[in-house]
Amino acid sequence: MRLKFVSRSDYRNKHSQEFIAQLKTEYGHFYLLPEGGTNDLAIKGCEEILREEDKDFNVVCCSVGTGGTLAGIINSVSLHQKVLGFPALKGDFLKKDISNFVTNNQWNLQLDYHFGGYGKVSTKLVNFIIDFKKETQIPLDPIYTGKMMFGILDLVKKDKFKPGTKLLVIHTGGLQGIKGMNEKLKRKNLPLINL
Repeated sequence: MRLKFVSRSDYRNKHSQEFIAQLKTEYGHFYLLPEGGTNDLAIKGCEEILREEDKDFNVVCCSVGTGGTLAGIINSVSLHQKVLGFPALKGDFLKKDISNFVTNNQWNLQLDYHFGGYGKVSTKLVNFIIDFKKETQIPLDPIYTGKMMFGILDLVKKDKFKPGTKLLVIHTGGLQGIKGMNEKLKRKNLPLINL
């Protein structure tokens, strides 16, 4: 595999036919991965995340970047299940993007837990991630899973789930970004996240 680094101006043109033709000329047959990895093949793969025993859960929760993982999960849930997505980004635009890939409407996005948008964090979120790790031994990342888990526990506190509701929380990783985030936190004199 070879990675090609491009300028910002080339990146802005990543969907243009001219740019794609240039790549074909340079590399021959290639596969262009979409930003965030969301495409039909990725969604098909994510439809295999849930197993038979996961049908016992009422609600499936997942963090959201571009929506591919969530779309695959939505397409694979049983009729009695609902899917909650927790976007790392500001804005309602993901609803339309995800709707283009899904076959049912048993889902919604929780738009109040992005903490300012993609890559944005606060002392409140960082402290939550640190405390959650101390209490559960489960590490969370500040871009995706930390925001999702903060949102889930906030919804639980607000009694948004009926008593006895069984929640399945999908941990999508993201832990490799903590080292870089800690550099940012250090510059802002915020607490650091330890794995």
